[in-house]
Amino acid sequence: MINSSIANADFEDTGFSYTLSLISGKYKMVILYCLMEYKVVRFNELQRYIKTISYKTLSENLKGLEKDKLIHRKEYPQIPPKVEYSLTEKGKSLVKVLDELCIWGEQNR
Repeated sequence: MINSSIANADFEDTGFSYTLSLISGKYKMVILYCLMEYKVVRFNELQRYIKTISYKTLSENLKGLEKDKLIHRKEYPQIPPKVEYSLTEKGKSLVKVLDELCIWGEQNR
């Protein structure tokens, strides 16, 4: 429920606005959902799960999610390079929100 004090505040100052800034866009929630489901995922696996995403777009979204501390990027010093992505504790705290979106979608499609 939206707090009545929000009516007196700018939208940009709300928690809702902050949350949207972290997960907005076509793919960020999809990436978070994949990491929620599969726990640890490599770049190419994410690209296979999200068939419509380009290399550049996936890379940019992952960098943004990492910058916002929602995902963790672990790089292994080997050849060929191996990089894995997983949710951080902050990212895991969004699982309940993503679950609720899934439930709502199932009930209202």
